[in-house]
Amino acid sequence: MLPGCDDIGHLKDEIQLFSFIRQVIECNSVVAAISSAPFLLAKAGALHTHRYTVGFTREQRDLIGVFDEANHIDAPLVTDGKMLTAKGAYFIDFGVQLGKMLELDFDSNWYR
Repeated sequence: MLPGCDDIGHLKDEIQLFSFIRQVIECNSVVAAISSAPFLLAKAGALHTHRYTVGFTREQRDLIGVFDEANHIDAPLVTDGKMLTAKGAYFIDFGVQLGKMLELDFDSNWYR
């Protein structure tokens, strides 16, 4: 699970982090990123092959320059295989969907 933050730019050159993300994806593990964190998936090259959403505007995505617009979906959350991405305001839906993807036993109505 990759949480977003206000200033994710300081991670833009973390090659080991991007390598680790690629390894996790290659192991067919569940990967989840919310808010600005899909940036890390983009830097790892994962968004060339997966549909996604992110908490950045089109202008911000263009400025950052690492997002594959062909796979961008303007939706609260996007699940593509074992990858989950969400806009930050939808953190409850994100948590519920992640719990389902991990096959956890929980009452999703408790969070509403």
